[in-house]
Amino acid sequence: MLTALELIGIAVFAASGALAAVRARLDVFGVIVLALTTALGGGLTRDVLLGVHPPTALVTWPYLAVAGGTGLVVFWYHPTVAKLRRSVLLLDAIGLGLFVTAGTTTALLLGTPEYTACLIGVVTGIGGGVLRDVLLREIPLVLRQEIYAVAALGGALVVVLGHVAGLPAGPVSILASALIAGVRLLALWRRWNAPTAPKLDG
Repeated sequence: MLTALELIGIAVFAASGALAAVRARLDVFGVIVLALTTALGGGLTRDVLLGVHPPTALVTWPYLAVAGGTGLVVFWYHPTVAKLRRSVLLLDAIGLGLFVTAGTTTALLLGTPEYTACLIGVVTGIGGGVLRDVLLREIPLVLRQEIYAVAALGGALVVVLGHVAGLPAGPVSILASALIAGVRLLALWRRWNAPTAPKLDG
C-alpha cells in the first residue's frame, strides 16, 4: 500500500510539473523533463545528501515510468487535467505528506541526527517543486507564498518526536502525513500565507 501511495504522489507531482511546463509553452521533451524533475527531484536530493548510491529513483523503474508517463498524459490531455485542479491539489497535499514522512523516516533509519532528519524530510517533500520553479526561472513558490514548507516541517517534527519517544513508526508516519495534508488543505481553503517582510522604502 505504501508503494502504491508513493507512486500516486509521484504521479501528482509529475502532473503539476508537466502542467507548469505546458503553461510555459515548453515542447514535449521539456514537459517530460519538468515532470521527472518535480516528481523525483526531492527524492534524488535526499539520496545524495544521505549518500545512497545510486539514488533509488534511478534504479526503480516504476518511479521513472510513472513520472514520465504522467508527463506525456498531461502533454496530450492538459485541458482535461487542468480542470481537475481541486483533485490535483488534494492529491498534492497527500503526496507532500507521504514524501516528507518517508524522507524523514529514511534519514532516521540511516542514523542521521534528528535535526538533520527533519531537514532532509522537508527537502524530500519540497525539493522537486523548487527545482521545477528554478528551471522555469521563477522564485520557488514555497519561498514566497502559501503554507507549504511550514506544513512539511511540522510533519517532519512529528516523525522525529515519535522516533525519540520510541513510538511505532507506522502510526506516527500516518499521523504526520495526515497533519501535513490537513494543514496544507486548510491553508488553501483559508488562503493562509506565511508572513513576509514589509517593503523597503525607495
